[in-house]
Amino acid sequence: MAAAETLRPGFYAQTCPEAEAIVRYEMMKAMIREPRSVASVMRFQFHDCFVNGCDASLLLDDTPNMLGEKLALSNINSLRSFEVVDEVKEALEKACPGVVSCADIIIMAARDAVALAGGPDWVVRLGRKDSLTASQEDSDNIMPSPRANATSLIGLFTKFNLSVKDLVALSGSHSIGEARCFSIMFRLYNQSGSGKPDPAIEPGFREKLDKLCPLGGDENVTGDLDATPKLFDNQYFKDLVAGRGFLNSDQTLFTFPQTREYVKLFSKDENEFFKAFVEGMLKMGELQSGKGGEIRTNCRVVNSQALDILGPNKSSFAEQGSAYWIPPPTSIDNLESAQRSSTLIQLEANQHPTT
Repeated sequence: MAAAETLRPGFYAQTCPEAEAIVRYEMMKAMIREPRSVASVMRFQFHDCFVNGCDASLLLDDTPNMLGEKLALSNINSLRSFEVVDEVKEALEKACPGVVSCADIIIMAARDAVALAGGPDWVVRLGRKDSLTASQEDSDNIMPSPRANATSLIGLFTKFNLSVKDLVALSGSHSIGEARCFSIMFRLYNQSGSGKPDPAIEPGFREKLDKLCPLGGDENVTGDLDATPKLFDNQYFKDLVAGRGFLNSDQTLFTFPQTREYVKLFSKDENEFFKAFVEGMLKMGELQSGKGGEIRTNCRVVNSQALDILGPNKSSFAEQGSAYWIPPPTSIDNLESAQRSSTLIQLEANQHPTT
């Protein structure tokens, strides 16, 4: 993939100076309304950037001529809260029509999701364009399964010039959120075709999972990905050390020697985890397809289709009202769902993080 040479902090400083504040405010509203939404939106960056770069192809709805990525195997019944991005885009279109890309919204919203959940905050590099197409096939061929082991995950991340440390740190995104029983039934009842549970699961935790996800039960029931599912912290890694990882693709990071040392490091030092996570997010955000793009007015459709949908007598987001902007709170200290203030991690604007 092409290097992201044009991305920079403050990209919208002149064209839409309130862009980042608007995104943060909309994310705060979404979090108050539905606390789970921040975990969902945070994952959009990974699912978007690994499939032909960070170009918001993930957000495109299917059309008669295109099968998009929303119904890909790794996304269907997994990704949710697309309406939050719609709300952010609508707010931005009212403030600055046709300026902020959906691809950049994903990057900003993912950062804000982490910060609002008590994790680190950081300066993002912006200036992406939105893709003109999407590919379910590409997503199916690239995105990992919940059954993935550390070897396959390392191989995948290496293809994108992401290190083993990046892999482990970015897996810490599972510090918040939930996953379906469907994703762990094989771990509980037939690991590697053995007809037995995964021996890496701590016995007490396995009993808990057996009750949550009984054989023959509703596989759409969800379980917490770590013991503090609403707080972005290093509990996820502590759980892995204790054999309480929910997904196979999580617990494998502790059972595999090459990744285990980073799991142990992050379980003991939350600041090291935060720093590594930010570096990984920035590196992942640099992935681009090298293809041309546009600034979509509606994140779900390319602009030519958006015009067809609007028709001659319908107005765009920007035309539906001009007095939108309400200054956001200057602090999230009083936000009910935010347990603690975020840590601002600044990296040099023009310096790529090291591996």
